Amino acid sequence: MPPVRLELALQGGGAHGAFTWGALERLLNEDGIEIVAISGASAGAVNAVLLAHGLMEGGRPAAQRTLWQFWKSVSRAAQAARLAAGPFGAALPEWAPFALWSATQAAWRAFAETAIGGLGGGTALGQNLNPLRRLLAEAVDFERLRAADAPRLFLSATDVATGALRVFRNADLTPEAVLASACLPHLFRAVEIDGRAYWDGGYLANPPLAPLIAEADASDLLIVQLTPQERREAPRGAAATAERLNEIVFNASLVNELRAIAALQRALAEGGGAGAGAEPLFNRLGSLRLHRISADESVFAPGDRARLPEWSYLQCLHQQGFDAAGAWLARHRADLGRRATLAVPPDAGMLP
Repeated sequence: MPPVRLELALQGGGAHGAFTWGALERLLNEDGIEIVAISGASAGAVNAVLLAHGLMEGGRPAAQRTLWQFWKSVSRAAQAARLAAGPFGAALPEWAPFALWSATQAAWRAFAETAIGGLGGGTALGQNLNPLRRLLAEAVDFERLRAADAPRLFLSATDVATGALRVFRNADLTPEAVLASACLPHLFRAVEIDGRAYWDGGYLANPPLAPLIAEADASDLLIVQLTPQERREAPRGAAATAERLNEIVFNASLVNELRAIAALQRALAEGGGAGAGAEPLFNRLGSLRLHRISADESVFAPGDRARLPEWSYLQCLHQQGFDAAGAWLARHRADLGRRATLAVPPDAGMLP
């Protein structure tokens, strides 16, 4: 029996991406699934290139090793950066609670600005000081990811000048493209690529679904969602309020894309497929089967984004992602290749 061809869409969420690492490891344990395309934003973009690189290096076991080695390196870099920041380190969570890889990059920035001032006075040097760049360059062979036989990749970024979405595809992939997708402006200067400046892709497509649907050819698309869609208790205090607002902003693009997909699928079904053929996206929508593995509010407590990504914490997130994927597979493995398991009602996730 041929394997089920699966596309993955990986949401961003900083060091919370270790949850996605766990979910991916569990999926990679599953026989009969072939991952053919991956989209991602921010930490989702990081996991996407790691997964694709590993699959090309040696299949599923190599992908699992690549992910493990990278996340272990993240914990080591976080600790080293915190030590390098010296007295600045203790105050970091107070001013950077929502930053990507918050403790890692914030500590590194404090060290860089103290040592040489303003990230060295130049964007290129500032990007080189970002520890994520070194970790990516060591972990991923970007030249191989640009090859024709690589899994299809779609990484989102935000064009600073126009506010438009930029999607980096395989031919565009470099460490800088991933850094652009993972560049929160309150931490780092915009990442410049070919004369254009970019910020985090999560603002506009977290993760990007439309290009993945239009340009890849599998009919099953699994979303790994990190940001809780709903919290039962209202936030109290300025920090908790800002954190919840951040969650809503970074979920908004996913909610809107899912609602648009559901509306188009209903319209195509009611019209007997009328309109199909005009756009590649429409051609795919009729047969598209959506699925989702998500972290609920119990996984990420308010304030977690300020935590130093120590190895024990990343392992905990990994285990929760692994368990969530296992639970999803127990319920829905037989549905892959047959039916959608994510139903999106017309008013799903509507924001006030």
